[in-house]
Amino acid sequence: MDLSLENKKIELIQWLSTLNDKSLIDKLMRLRDKEKIDWWNEISASEKESIEKGIQDADNRKLTSHSNVKGIYEKWL
Repeated sequence: MDLSLENKKIELIQWLSTLNDKSLIDKLMRLRDKEKIDWWNEISASEKESIEKGIQDADNRKLTSHSNVKGIYEKWL
């Protein structure tokens, strides 16, 4: 594992061990809990349908190049 990542983890552990702010600790706990949730289970049926259609289109090589899409939407970018 990357040494800088390990150092960041240690730094976070040390920081967490000094926290006394209950509201901040509660926010961190909610963030941790949210990370455990599979986003697929949180989206609507229509969003799932749209994603599955996009995957099917990609599998069938029904794709549009990035440059074409960029040309179509450049007025909003």
